[in-house]
Amino acid sequence: MLDSFVQNISFTQFKLNGFYVLGEWRPFLFIPYLLMFILAIVANSVLLYVIIANRALHSPMFVLTGLISVVDLSGPVLFLPQMLFSFLFDWNEISLLGCLIQMFCIHYSETFQSTILLSMALDRYFAICRPLEYHKQMQVSNFLKYMIVPLIRNAVLVISMIVLAAKRSYCSTNVIDHCFCEHMALVNLACGDISMNNLVGLLTAYLVPAVDLVFITVSYIIIFTSVLKSGKAHYKALNTCITHIIVIICTITFALMAFMSYRIRNGFSPSSRVFLSTMYILFPSCCNPIIYGLRTKEIRHHIIKLFKQLKIIPL
Repeated sequence: MLDSFVQNISFTQFKLNGFYVLGEWRPFLFIPYLLMFILAIVANSVLLYVIIANRALHSPMFVLTGLISVVDLSGPVLFLPQMLFSFLFDWNEISLLGCLIQMFCIHYSETFQSTILLSMALDRYFAICRPLEYHKQMQVSNFLKYMIVPLIRNAVLVISMIVLAAKRSYCSTNVIDHCFCEHMALVNLACGDISMNNLVGLLTAYLVPAVDLVFITVSYIIIFTSVLKSGKAHYKALNTCITHIIVIICTITFALMAFMSYRIRNGFSPSSRVFLSTMYILFPSCCNPIIYGLRTKEIRHHIIKLFKQLKIIPL
């Protein structure tokens, strides 16, 4: 009788309870996460402003860098303010609808970032390996052709994942052991069989970041081979590509580890899973402005010029 009653319950309000095992030390997480939030917002805002304000930076590679900044701004904004309030004041409630909306925004922005990184690898391929075709292939019309199929793929997979999650009944508990609404963190609270949710989540993980990583890797292998054959002419470009690859590998590794930690037996504690999930959003948000901004000569020149105008650095 009691079991039948429980099965008929479907929670519509949830509590995000990530890092609860830290107990009285949990509020101290406010400091490092606030610092990362400020760094991500300020650095990406400056980078985005510089790219928009200077016509010399309106070429495809810099436009892609600007899009990366938009994603890196949106990711932390979607979950960190609520997470910070939760650390300080235990403001951790969220409705099922709000949870699903947050889930869609976070997962789609992350798949969008993967697609942008793939486009940047393609841009470097044409710039270094086929320079005579670069302007033709990277025109807006052709560029959109390269992006439209991955973006549709991303939308179909993420929307399918959200719709399936919305159809579930959540009767086990209304406490989500996470700091934001990640797919499996919510779905694990559902009643009944969640194998279809699990399958669609895996497809989203492996048909987006994993497949994109394969194409990115192939592109850079071709680039490296071309650079090595051409002598020292493109070594500077090669150095830039290496830093790109480091950030890409770290970001996708964090994401895949977070996704798989819910699906295979492992020694990850709940707090470790939450940390990995926050890092696959925050790590690129903090590092990308340095990798794609300050390490790029043209962008660095305009940032220094802006800081001099604002008298942040001496003339």
